[in-house]
Amino acid sequence: MKALRSQIDKIKPNFEKGGKFEKWMPVFESFETFLFMPTHTTATKGAHVRDYNDLKRTMITVVMALVPALLFGMYNVGFQHFLAVGQEAAFVQTFFYGFFRVLPLIIVSYAVGLGTEFVFGMKKGHSLHEGFLVTGMLIPMIVPIDVPLWQVAVATVFSVVFAKEVFGGTGMNIFNVALVTRAFLFFAYPSKMSGDTIWVRAAEKGAAFTDGFSGATPLAQAAAYEPFTNGVGDAVSAWHMFLGLIPGSIGETSTLAILLGAFILVVTGVASWKIMVSVFGGGLAMGLLLNAIGANPFMDMPAYYHLILGGFALGAVFMATDPVTASRTEKGKWIYGALIGILAVLIRVVNPAYPEGMMLAILIMNMFAPLVDYMVVQGNIKKRMKRAEQSA
Repeated sequence: MKALRSQIDKIKPNFEKGGKFEKWMPVFESFETFLFMPTHTTATKGAHVRDYNDLKRTMITVVMALVPALLFGMYNVGFQHFLAVGQEAAFVQTFFYGFFRVLPLIIVSYAVGLGTEFVFGMKKGHSLHEGFLVTGMLIPMIVPIDVPLWQVAVATVFSVVFAKEVFGGTGMNIFNVALVTRAFLFFAYPSKMSGDTIWVRAAEKGAAFTDGFSGATPLAQAAAYEPFTNGVGDAVSAWHMFLGLIPGSIGETSTLAILLGAFILVVTGVASWKIMVSVFGGGLAMGLLLNAIGANPFMDMPAYYHLILGGFALGAVFMATDPVTASRTEKGKWIYGALIGILAVLIRVVNPAYPEGMMLAILIMNMFAPLVDYMVVQGNIKKRMKRAEQSA
């Protein structure tokens, strides 16, 4: 590492003011701080919270927490494909089939997103924002495997520009950038984001899906009042759903893998466990309430199924906890998370035409997070004023 540090210090003057690559300084600085801790401090005056962990290290921790769900998603892509074509495959063959199908989505997401960030960084003369380290990984994980790459590219540019840069960049955005990408895809190209044919990779040349194969997700089956089955008609249990051996977006199917990521985030202090717990609690409470009403088979579905199906777990752990767009007061985190869980299940069941409600629930609460914090702060002010009056 000393040799690398020495080499970077040697070429750094070329990128500083007056150097021949001065305009590329934002790109160089981003690369340098990715490899090494920055040498500058937050400020020379005033009170600041000091910590050894900067924003890049925080984002890298989140990326590491996403790896279990991503790796399982790659395996599941291969598993669903070979199930669809009626072939048996070894673990390695299954995994690498999914790996090489998911890899282009990751490359497009990072290349297009970081390219857009480079343009804005050079235009504004600031270092590249670290937030896209996580966003670029989340985007491929929350889309179906069969989504066209060009649509992912268009949606990524849209979300980076209109969901982040127009608000001032990382730390200033109102909405979760990855979810804006998914929302853009959902409303602009609905045929590629919903239905029963998009969750399983299309058969390669010379291969064909087995007769009677269905790629419907369990949520779609629940909304249609159908029994839970896999693509070839075998019954699917709650254990299969928890493990993730079901059709769905690439990184959302395995609740187990997502909880491993949640453990990493909580132990490192990167994400709020209060938001995670309250999202799951709110979703379970709404599910139990709908069970009590029982107006249709979807309402009768066991409440805990909502927590292990669709994007609920992924949204609760990695997107609802986004520190920029979530509530920041301690009491507000409980309220914010609970409302996300309640809204997600409510949207799923009340609007069966859109069985996946997590995306809309989080985006809606992104809008109301400042209001939740405001009400909490005002409530605290009133309590303190009341105590002051009583002690006077």
